[in-house]
Amino acid sequence: MEENPKKIFYMLIPVIVLCLLVYSKHKKPQILVESGNIIVMNTIAKITAVAKDEKTARAAIDAATKEVKRLEGLMNRYDPNSQLSLVNRQADKEPVKIDKDLFEVFQRAIYYSKLTDGAFDITVAPLIDLFRACAEANTPPTAQQLAEVKEKIGCEKILLDANDFSIRLAAGGMKLDLGAIAKGYAADKAVAIMKNHGATGGLVNLGGQIGSFGTTETKGKWMLGVQDPANPQGDKIITAFALNDSAIATSGNYHRFYTIAGKQYSHIFNPATETSADALSSVTIFAETGTAADALATAVSVMGAEKGLELIKKLKNTEAIIIVAETGQTIKTDGIQKFLAK
Repeated sequence: MEENPKKIFYMLIPVIVLCLLVYSKHKKPQILVESGNIIVMNTIAKITAVAKDEKTARAAIDAATKEVKRLEGLMNRYDPNSQLSLVNRQADKEPVKIDKDLFEVFQRAIYYSKLTDGAFDITVAPLIDLFRACAEANTPPTAQQLAEVKEKIGCEKILLDANDFSIRLAAGGMKLDLGAIAKGYAADKAVAIMKNHGATGGLVNLGGQIGSFGTTETKGKWMLGVQDPANPQGDKIITAFALNDSAIATSGNYHRFYTIAGKQYSHIFNPATETSADALSSVTIFAETGTAADALATAVSVMGAEKGLELIKKLKNTEAIIIVAETGQTIKTDGIQKFLAK
């Protein structure tokens, strides 16, 4: 006599469930390990890894830390031994051959300069230096000083040669500053290295420029928050969000600024007007890569709310939270909901 197919199916269900329970019972839990504070790229960084065991997690963190420090050695213009310092000293006179990673950062910087109609510009170093000197002297820059600096600004003056990975600067006295893209790029590289070293999840926080992948040891998303710019010394969070396999960067004028003759200037400068970008007190960008998030956070700070949001809405998988300095109004793009903590 033939067995009833339904009967056989129902008999199998308990066996399958039992096998799943046994597998789950013997599957090892993931472990989360934190690096502690790391002083790198002129900020306090922290790297977190999730892996099958502590040894694997620590190896991933160590490799990521080493990579971030290596990149700092390439891109820190205040280190006289860095390749960027070499570029700033010599590239206005002759081509300078550089590391492939630094060359790639320059390529991405030029891309974002074009994308933002020049709002993102790594050639603003002379303008930054001028305002720093003016802050020390407590005297505003003169029209002549600003006119001289203007001749040195513009990403179209950066000439790259992919044949030998060299760079040439077309105007005398040009200098480059990668402060608005270096941390995001470093976070991307750190994430890639952690994956290669066996981490199943991780969070790279380079002073607010954050890259993430995978999940926490409990299979949850990475929980983070946007600080209230009106209370920069406090712990108040105005928006909490959940992150995985994406990046975030925040630019703001509430931590870093210059004071000249009693007036406060943001450390973010508009290369077109040669003034500091003060309209937005905070810009947070969510993107697929840290490089994109970092560059766009600065660009939107320069562009302002209307033009900045118009740009972000055109970009795929990119969202923003901005805070208007004068009114304190918080504006979020429509797609930000998927990042908000439930």
